[in-house]
Amino acid sequence: MKNMWKTGVLLAGVLGMGLCLSAPPAAAQNVYDVQGAETPAEQVEVLYGDDAIRAMGGDPAAKRSGTTAETSAGDFAARGKETASASAAPADGKGKAASRTGKAAKTSQVSKAESGALAAAQAAFHASRVRLVWPVVPRAVRYELVLLRGAEDVAANVVSRQDYIYTNGVELDLTPFGAQAGRLYFAVHPLDHDGHAVAGSTQPQLVALGTPDPTAPLPTTQFEQMDYAPLYPVFSWIPTLGAKHHAIEIYRERGGEKKLIRTLQGGEYDVYEEGGYTVPGRYDWRVRAVDEAGQPLSDWSDFSSFDVTAPTPIAALGDSITHGGGAMTVPPGYLIYDWETYSSVPVKNLGYSGDTTAALLDRFERDVLPFSPRVLVIMGGVNDYRGSTYGSETVAHLEALRAKCDMYGIIPVFATVTPINPELILRYGQIEAPPVDWKIHRDYINHWIMEQPYAVDVASALEDGRGWLDARYTTDGLHPDGFGKYEIGARIGSYLAAHFAWVTDGLVKKPVPPALQQIASASLP
Repeated sequence: MKNMWKTGVLLAGVLGMGLCLSAPPAAAQNVYDVQGAETPAEQVEVLYGDDAIRAMGGDPAAKRSGTTAETSAGDFAARGKETASASAAPADGKGKAASRTGKAAKTSQVSKAESGALAAAQAAFHASRVRLVWPVVPRAVRYELVLLRGAEDVAANVVSRQDYIYTNGVELDLTPFGAQAGRLYFAVHPLDHDGHAVAGSTQPQLVALGTPDPTAPLPTTQFEQMDYAPLYPVFSWIPTLGAKHHAIEIYRERGGEKKLIRTLQGGEYDVYEEGGYTVPGRYDWRVRAVDEAGQPLSDWSDFSSFDVTAPTPIAALGDSITHGGGAMTVPPGYLIYDWETYSSVPVKNLGYSGDTTAALLDRFERDVLPFSPRVLVIMGGVNDYRGSTYGSETVAHLEALRAKCDMYGIIPVFATVTPINPELILRYGQIEAPPVDWKIHRDYINHWIMEQPYAVDVASALEDGRGWLDARYTTDGLHPDGFGKYEIGARIGSYLAAHFAWVTDGLVKKPVPPALQQIASASLP
């Protein structure tokens, strides 16, 4: 698999994970991976049909006609959404599971309809494989999935454990468990790089509520929830059981038809797009598992889509800090580690992982001009100063970028270069060690930036007392995680709104999912 952020990261043995709720973008808050199912009842109805509706005390005919009895599956579905919402609540910033309150979250008050739904699922479940998904946990590098013989996550109930899961979903082989598979529960333990818990385990769920015998990988990107699709998308998915290679097809919609424009070869979990999408239109992509020779091992997934629009009034040119990704294993393409998510105004993501300021300069005309931004946020230099580029060279490149903006009538807004944490970089050994004088060059760059007509300081919000990237904001020592991306996005958004109201006042920001909004109010770990 390709380097996670292509900034010299050497992720030997570390694989990408999908950091969104495992469903197509239109249903990203779904804790079940059957499209349109948001509760146990809805999942069972989709998977097992009229028998499930009857088991939950409902009338299939009434359900199809749009009416429901007082104890119908529809009534349970409404209550089930409260349960799903509570069980999907993220951990707080202190690494403790968020408390579950309210009647819907209390297992002692399980309704008759809910019991019927679970019984229906257990009775109808006959599968040799199952796909299980779970809510996202901030700062989780990997997950451990535990199969349980009962609804409590205690040692006495443990049947098996599977560690080193780098997505928020997995396909399991159920053949060792035979007819008992449908009666098992599963819980997920979110872990850091070293295997320590970063939050409490998920609420145990029935294995039978998973997707039985899935026929294709499950896309996990969140492009449609973003204000704008990223210029360089990273496509990711929950893989087919045992598959190490995947094929991806990208289509552009023209005249009501999908036209194949690109094919990509991916690894186990994701693939980085090398070519930017600058032509306006709607694009669709799908993925399937293949063997080393490229022969199919699964069906194609359903299509996921993203739109390319132009012009975009505000854009951001940068490296992996702008491109996205975090927690060591999470590739770009997910809201939680994308600072544009937390900006109060919509910003087009023109980031490309691994870029130096020289690379930003080289691709300016190709990648910036098609979107005709009035304001361009420029944040680059971390890959310069942590390498062999002197601060004076970086400043020369930034001056050239400023000149290009002036030439094309674009207002440049420079953001200070983020710090790094050498101790964490050396501890994990997955990123090239920086030179000993890195901070001198970083400070030189930031001094120049803060002298510009339009400049926003994001670096100071991320620093500890030594001027390093605060360990609470990062996992690998280079890339800010959720709290860090929030600080960057919030500061840039506030600056843009205050200085360019004539641009921002007419822009509409897509709503940020409530689970991510809590990052702003949560305490640092």
